[in-house]
Order: sequence, then C-alpha cells, then structure tokens
Amino acid sequence: MKLEDLLKTFRGKWKGVNPATASGDDLPETHRTGEWGEEMAAETLRNEGYKILGKRVRMRRDEIDLVAACDVGGGVEMIVFVEVKTRRSDWFGGGKAALDKRKRHALCRAAAKYMKRLPPKPFRFDLIEVVGEMGSHEPPVIRHFKNVFPMELRYVYSGLHKKNS
Repeated sequence: MKLEDLLKTFRGKWKGVNPATASGDDLPETHRTGEWGEEMAAETLRNEGYKILGKRVRMRRDEIDLVAACDVGGGVEMIVFVEVKTRRSDWFGGGKAALDKRKRHALCRAAAKYMKRLPPKPFRFDLIEVVGEMGSHEPPVIRHFKNVFPMELRYVYSGLHKKNS
C-alpha cells in the first residue's frame, strides 16, 4: 500500500471527528473499545474497594486513564494512577509490553503535576489489562498489576511539592 493510500484510509476513519468531543457512534472503533476497557477497569477497581477520583484526567499534554484512591490503613489514603490497556487477545503481547519508556515518562510527568495539587500522600502506578471484545458473550479477562513501575527520579520531590537541593 502506498503512503498516499494509507493516509486516505486514516483520514477516512476519522472523518474530521474530534475524539475529545465526539460520543457514541461518531468515535472510531478503537476509541469506543478503549472507553469500554476503561469502564471495565473502573468497575473492577470499585469491586476491589477503590474510589474512582477521575477518568481520562488531562494534565496539559498528558492523560491518565484512571485516578483512584484506596485506604492503606490507619486513615491513610493512597492515590493510584492506573493505565488501562485493552486488547482483543494476548497474541501480540499483553498490556505490560505496551507500557514502554515513553509512556511511563508521560505518566510520571502527569502524576507529578497531579500530586502537586494535593497535600503529600503516598501514590503508585498500576496497570490493568482488559482482554476481550465489546459485545462478546464471553466476559473479558481483567488483570490488575499493582505498583508496576516507580516514579522517575527527575520528578522525585520532597512531597512532590518542591525540589530537594
């Protein structure tokens, strides 16, 4: 396929639709699938006792799929930044394979901006894989991986409020 044909195909799928403001059938299938996966992940977190604080949280140019909170005991609440990876199958690698260095960097940058708005709290990064298809008779396989990577050192601050000297 020539590059021109590929670009026409890509543009044809979008048809000038802005995914940020579109809803329902206007969205490309990949966006509808992603939203479905995020809803499955949010439901799973709620069932595990988490409180959902936000979905598709934008921090300037970065986005966090889900922001949740859980009680870690002693009245301490932990903020959990969740990346959701939705796949039809595991044939080409799971969601962990898609959590590359660039994506981890973007999540750390967004989380640092988010945490600056709050008083100091513990936080972590989780990954939820949703494997299945929207509208299928089979329920999706959902895997929750906790604390999948640490905060990048460039964003480590004292309480994430001011830089250590």
